[in-house]
Amino acid sequence: MLKINVRGENIEVTEAIRDYVIKKLDRMNKYFDDNTESTAHVNLKVYPNSKTKVEVTIPLPYLVLRAEEMNDDMYAGIDLVIDKLERQVRKYKTKINRKSRERGIKDFQVMVDEVEDEEQDRDNELKVVRTKHVSLKPMDVEEAILQMNMLEHDFFIFEDSETNGISIVYKRNDGKFALIETGD
Repeated sequence: MLKINVRGENIEVTEAIRDYVIKKLDRMNKYFDDNTESTAHVNLKVYPNSKTKVEVTIPLPYLVLRAEEMNDDMYAGIDLVIDKLERQVRKYKTKINRKSRERGIKDFQVMVDEVEDEEQDRDNELKVVRTKHVSLKPMDVEEAILQMNMLEHDFFIFEDSETNGISIVYKRNDGKFALIETGD
């Protein structure tokens, strides 16, 4: 059974919001055995621009389900996050069930309906439709961000002139930039 922990940042979590979250997350119980004990951590945020952010994390043995959504409407954001979580479970259920059987874990029920359709969808999702080759030019992080912005991409791969390693800069959902460095 799924326990639900709802907390808010810059928002008071009213009974109506809490009840709505609990009602929506109860849909997730169909994916778990009755003896499964897990806690869904729900974090609701409101930003100064009136945008809301809904984050749900469900830690399980050997797996963490996580989804987040920004929306103008808190209730719509909650609906979208639950839909994302359900898609995650359906997408990875075959893989999860296989690993669970190998390790003797029985957290997920095997749902047999639509397995063929989902496997076909998964095969289509994993197909590489284009390959790009890039030559990496040594540059610093600031130059890489400028290049990324000029190309209007969300990420950029480059050779870091300071570390001589391959690095990646990317634009985060909050509009800031992040750096991934490779190393030994």
